[in-house]
Amino acid sequence: MEEESMHYRRFVPFIAVTALTLALLGASPVSAGGRPFTTSLAGPSEVPPGDPDATGTATVWINPGIGTVCYSWSVSNAATPILAAHIHHAVVGVAGPVVVPLPPTGPSSGTGCTTGVDRSLALDIIRHPSDYYVNTHNAEFPAGVARGQLSRTP
Repeated sequence: MEEESMHYRRFVPFIAVTALTLALLGASPVSAGGRPFTTSLAGPSEVPPGDPDATGTATVWINPGIGTVCYSWSVSNAATPILAAHIHHAVVGVAGPVVVPLPPTGPSSGTGCTTGVDRSLALDIIRHPSDYYVNTHNAEFPAGVARGQLSRTP
């Protein structure tokens, strides 16, 4: 009986750690919290213009408290794979610098969280979302496939 009890005491913590790990791996961007912002992506909005047929959507959740930007984006009618996606700092009609990477997780989409985002940057995106845009890149349009300025989600 003593041996069975000792085995049980070793087994329970293992199960608890495994369950917690699986729960964290399955966490969606929404569960990370933050303020949501959305955009519609379009090739002609790129500077210079991107793929004229490309369209897409992006949602980002900005959490300055933990320095995280979570994201979900997808692109249609563009050559794949999409090689990169980012948040850039610039107003409509201007190309700006990358401020937050949004790495792809599929040939034409990405979902995940970027950590280590500077608090002042996160707060500026929250205060001035239209000063920032999401864009995507592929081999055919390395400067950008499709772009959209961020806006607050109602």
